[in-house]
Amino acid sequence: MATEPTVDDAPSDAPPPSSGAQLTYGGASRVSTSGSGALVELFGNLDRPPVRFAGALKHPLRFREALSALYGVIGSDYRYAPKDRTQYIAYLRLKRDAAPLGVWHAQQAYFAWMLRNDPTALTILDPVVSVHPDQITFEVFGKDESTYACLAFNPEAFDASGPAAHGTTNIDFSDALYASVQQIRGYRETKFAIGPDGAAPAPETRGATLEKKIQVPDSWLRGFLQVQSAATLPFDHVQLAPMDLYNVLRHLRMNGDRKGKKRGLRFELIPAQQPRIVAEPWETVFTTTGDVFRGKAARLVRVWGRRRLMTIKRLLPFVQSVDVYLLGSGLPSFWVFRCGEITLTLGMTGFTSANWSSALGFDLLLPRKTQDGEPTKKVVAHLATHWKAAPKELTQATGLKGAALVEAVQVGCQNGELMYDIAGGVYRHRPLTAKPLDLERLQFRNPREKVARDLLARGRAVRITGENRIAGIGLELTGTVTVVEDKRDYRPQMVLADEGQVRKVTCTCATFRKQGIKGGPCVHLIALRLAFAEKEAKKAKADDAVKFETRAFAKRDGAVENVVQVSLERDKIKYRWGPSGQTMRLQTMRFNTEEDARRAYFAKLADLDAKGYLDAIAE
Repeated sequence: MATEPTVDDAPSDAPPPSSGAQLTYGGASRVSTSGSGALVELFGNLDRPPVRFAGALKHPLRFREALSALYGVIGSDYRYAPKDRTQYIAYLRLKRDAAPLGVWHAQQAYFAWMLRNDPTALTILDPVVSVHPDQITFEVFGKDESTYACLAFNPEAFDASGPAAHGTTNIDFSDALYASVQQIRGYRETKFAIGPDGAAPAPETRGATLEKKIQVPDSWLRGFLQVQSAATLPFDHVQLAPMDLYNVLRHLRMNGDRKGKKRGLRFELIPAQQPRIVAEPWETVFTTTGDVFRGKAARLVRVWGRRRLMTIKRLLPFVQSVDVYLLGSGLPSFWVFRCGEITLTLGMTGFTSANWSSALGFDLLLPRKTQDGEPTKKVVAHLATHWKAAPKELTQATGLKGAALVEAVQVGCQNGELMYDIAGGVYRHRPLTAKPLDLERLQFRNPREKVARDLLARGRAVRITGENRIAGIGLELTGTVTVVEDKRDYRPQMVLADEGQVRKVTCTCATFRKQGIKGGPCVHLIALRLAFAEKEAKKAKADDAVKFETRAFAKRDGAVENVVQVSLERDKIKYRWGPSGQTMRLQTMRFNTEEDARRAYFAKLADLDAKGYLDAIAE
């Protein structure tokens, strides 16, 4: 007879750092219907300056499907959930404690347990809504910290009635509101109202004040700010037809992911040619029918998070065009779906909160400042009175230009004061919270990252002692981390794929020996990853200092993708080539001096580029 696992009462792990938030609304947002009419009534946060707008919807069905897609992003969670017995043991403990209780007491005990162990499991984090003179925007961020969405309505979407009060607030957005939104029909006249008192009904019909006390994880808040500010980074623009996206989504729906295989979408971009999308690992090629790629150089960009595109499937019948903004392989991508007067922007990081290596590499692309400088204050002050501005307008108003302007707006976005509307190409004033954020608290993802950066700042405390390129697998890094306080050296080691993902890690510290990677990377692994990123950044600024480097290229010949890998190792060059997924042939060339090898290496890269090969590694 099978025995049940032992249930102990040991305290669970401490919850992740979070910030308490209290949201007060004049009532619960709802959709009410009466006769041939309907009213969408959204209540704003009473603790923020009043924001108001009212009007009739011109296309109720588009509004319904757009809001439903937004709801799908809010609750989306694509994090890997391993098969462990934690929840089952918790269930047994709850079952034991609730045995003598009634149904109501058992429910209260269950919800209390959920609040202690996963405070966001039953909480929908309310959208941030901005009413500007030229549009109304709803911003949300997924629970798994991987998907950002911005739903924008132009004035043409409404027949406005009455004056509007501009600003930013939160709205009550619950399961009940989502269910009631499904009642919207195209044949009903549907009115829309947002404000601290909803549609301002008669006092006798006013419901009780709704208060929400939630714990917003610091990592969620930090991810929201970073993904939004990532839109300010340089990108490659691809325009797709709606049918192109439909074909890709249909293929993904009809074919499940394969365990241990690649799960990305690979964009093959060649100037003046139609972009191609390759679905991995099937290598199915979709030649797009939108505009040709107008970039100056050929690129090969691999993005992840393709299943998250399914959240817009209800809105897809109304989509007229799709714009994709690619920051690079392994970096966030932004998808803009234009539906006439409605625009939905979907930002996908390509990694969840569990993918620590890609997250660290992403962090290094953005400034790390916890206070607004004078340039940022100038930009915020201008946008606070003008609501939006293009980069040229900001240059004229503030005198900032070039790198100084880019850094100022990036800091403003990361601090929660600004947002970049990538669909419109303008910056907007959007204070994320009513009170200023504690930026010192959000500077690092966790205490271990802070310690790792402190070690890196000590100079020779973190050293890379070995780099070994393993064909077809990635780069094996070996390091030495000296911790004076512990009076010893640690030896972290990891294998990095070409796009930055970690395939294998190990470390000699006690933390790693006890729990491995289950509790996240140890301080020494983080320090090694950061040291390698700094080394790569310095090497990119001075090609003549390169002694070790590997570049991968790809070129499609019909249905076959040919791959070339060129490696520089001091005075040697290793040249590998062959069809993708097969054993590659190897040629090794040795030169008299490192300078000769380096010169031949860069000449080979230029030759491959001239032959039409695409760089398969993000710059």
